[in-house]
Amino acid sequence: MVHHLTSPEINTYSEGITTPESEVLQQLNRETNMKVELPIMLSGHLQGAVLSMLSRMIRPRRILEVGTYTGYSAICLAQGLADDGILHTIDINEELADMCHRYWDTAGLQEQIRMHVGKAAEIIPSMNEEFDLVFIDADKVNYGLYYDLVFEKVRPGGFIFADNVLYDGEVILPEQEQSKNGKAIHAFNQKIKNDPRVRQVLMPVRDGLLIMEKLPK
Repeated sequence: MVHHLTSPEINTYSEGITTPESEVLQQLNRETNMKVELPIMLSGHLQGAVLSMLSRMIRPRRILEVGTYTGYSAICLAQGLADDGILHTIDINEELADMCHRYWDTAGLQEQIRMHVGKAAEIIPSMNEEFDLVFIDADKVNYGLYYDLVFEKVRPGGFIFADNVLYDGEVILPEQEQSKNGKAIHAFNQKIKNDPRVRQVLMPVRDGLLIMEKLPK
């Protein structure tokens, strides 16, 4: 998957105007691309900056991230945490945990990020937290499930973000031309569109970022 639906020139220009990556994010970006399988999964400079900015605007005390990868987006989201804030992140791949912790330590976030290794569908129900912000960026076929599992754990007025909701443009293709993941993402988008409990906007940043606000009952 390409993940850049805007032209390379527009993306480069946008990154050039955006506040530069910190040194730790540059190093993590570089090492991920050099050593880790599927580096396209990394949020990267522009989307990372968007996540950081939105988190700074919200100032969450509790964040849940579903899908850690090498820890780049966790750093970006944690930059907006309140002084006593904690970010919980879940990933099934324990092989990347050491790399994540190494960069979180370098970023000075070792006390604010807590990693959970295992299946998100089993871990989320056991979490006794109320979240201000949830970021879903894991296996695409289970987006709808993760949304359902986290929803009651999000405070009214809190936010849920979902990544890759354009899925390289597959969501606008005829159904017979969509992959399994493309179909799942399109179904998830329709689920959110028809959910009266949220207010949402789909931003065509990178591979699509869907932002949902949980409405008061």
